[in-house]
Amino acid sequence: MLKTASATLGKFVAASALGCFALGAYAPAQAQSSRIAWLSPERIYNESKLATLATKKLQEEFAKREQTVKDLAQRLKDASDKLEKDLPTLAEGERTKRQREVVELDKEFQRRQREFREDVNQRSNEERALIAEKATRIIKRLAETEGYDIVLQDAVWANPRIDITKKVLEELDKDK
Repeated sequence: MLKTASATLGKFVAASALGCFALGAYAPAQAQSSRIAWLSPERIYNESKLATLATKKLQEEFAKREQTVKDLAQRLKDASDKLEKDLPTLAEGERTKRQREVVELDKEFQRRQREFREDVNQRSNEERALIAEKATRIIKRLAETEGYDIVLQDAVWANPRIDITKKVLEELDKDK
């Protein structure tokens, strides 16, 4: 019984080895016909005309609020400096009142600054999503027309030969 099981196991191992060898011989042939491309999403977000337009649009959209936050920061600095300068000569009641005013002004500044950053980040993400959506359509079209089997992004390293970022940027800038 042990001899039969051993013989069967031996045949199985031999058949498995033959199968692996056959697959191993087939895999390189299959891999040679695959086409791979790579692109840098950061270059798409930073170098495309759409990205430049989006940046200008956001700057215009938030310029007034940014100036309001800067003005509030200046008011806070001025009030804080004035309090520090006047502190030795102030009566206890006046000192407490002015310290509270500075603290309240600081809270208001922190709140507005946080809201401003959150709103800018949200709008930036919305604009990036629009760029990504357009770029994805272009990438799919390029993959189909040029016969790519897979398009990768965010690689640690990629051969410049397979980098299609420039093509995607050119197409993206045409579509604007």
